[in-house]
Amino acid sequence: MIYELRRYTLRPGTRDTLIELFEREFVDTQEEAGIEVLAQFRDPRAPDTFTWIRAFPDMEARFRSLTDFYTGAAWKAHAEAARATMVDTDDVLLLRPVLVPPFGEVPRAGATGVTEGSGGASPYQVTVFPVAEGSAARFAELAAGAAACFETEHAVNTYAPLPVREGENVFVRFTRGEDAPAEAALDDHLTGPPQHFLLHPTERSRVR
Repeated sequence: MIYELRRYTLRPGTRDTLIELFEREFVDTQEEAGIEVLAQFRDPRAPDTFTWIRAFPDMEARFRSLTDFYTGAAWKAHAEAARATMVDTDDVLLLRPVLVPPFGEVPRAGATGVTEGSGGASPYQVTVFPVAEGSAARFAELAAGAAACFETEHAVNTYAPLPVREGENVFVRFTRGEDAPAEAALDDHLTGPPQHFLLHPTERSRVR
């Protein structure tokens, strides 16, 4: 599977407007195009951001599904309203899983057992580690107890209208809870300071 971790910078005060529009108009319609919309999040420490995750079977399927969605009726009808909330949408990491499956078995939207808007969703601590090439084995140790771990997918971006962060190598870890877990001694394997996010699932997020 190929994953996109997308973190948008928004105009002040527009996050709930975008989330309401996104969850009403863009979740089911992306699923219909073959895209798995796994998670949408609010970051309480960064109120003018919106973070979400979607997945594809492979890069060829990604191209087909993105082409279908962004030329489809839902995006054409609501793109202007969505873009009105956005300042930057280029902070996108193309990833592959280290833990399979990430977040456990998450059913597709609309499948039996999926409860939308349920209470008690756990927050996630997310750390993006910029790592040296060849450090995957060392960072795999961080998978213990994690809800999901990913590493950079270095495939060429097959859908040029949507940029992704290129020329980077990262390891991304999701853990449940408000508190970040203690880190092992990793400095020798890092190429820069890690980024930390606290993410709360939205009402329609499949990842709870």
